[in-house]
Amino acid sequence: MQTIWLGGAEWLAVLRIGLGLWWLESWRHKDKKGWFERGTGIAWAADVAGRHRWAAVHTGFRRIVAPRPKAMAYLVVYAELALGLGLIAGFLTPVALAAGLLLNLLYLVLMIHDWAEQGQNAMMALISLVALFAMSWQTWSLDEAIGLFL
Repeated sequence: MQTIWLGGAEWLAVLRIGLGLWWLESWRHKDKKGWFERGTGIAWAADVAGRHRWAAVHTGFRRIVAPRPKAMAYLVVYAELALGLGLIAGFLTPVALAAGLLLNLLYLVLMIHDWAEQGQNAMMALISLVALFAMSWQTWSLDEAIGLFL
């Protein structure tokens, strides 16, 4: 493989780190007080799920998320932070990539009507898949430094 400036493994690390920065920005711009104290994030998602065209989304949300809104708010917000930090540092990278892919797919299904969100989540999922299958933790990562997942 021929590349410009960096090698293929380094470009994959750049892609992984960029995805981590994307997750970190998603965490940074959230109104944490709204999510944790007023329940705004889960309330918004409940409204979206309640009007969803697929009954499975409405039912799944009602059974899994709705009974525990505070726990789910913390789970979503801190999952985005953990994904961002893990991907930037390259720590437990395959786990972070698989978890991020799953979270993006959940977001994608929940927000099936929102084209802007669809594009963002589809691209983040694609990057996760490429970074996972190309083993992007082989360069510029804590995983590589301590010999994990080699």
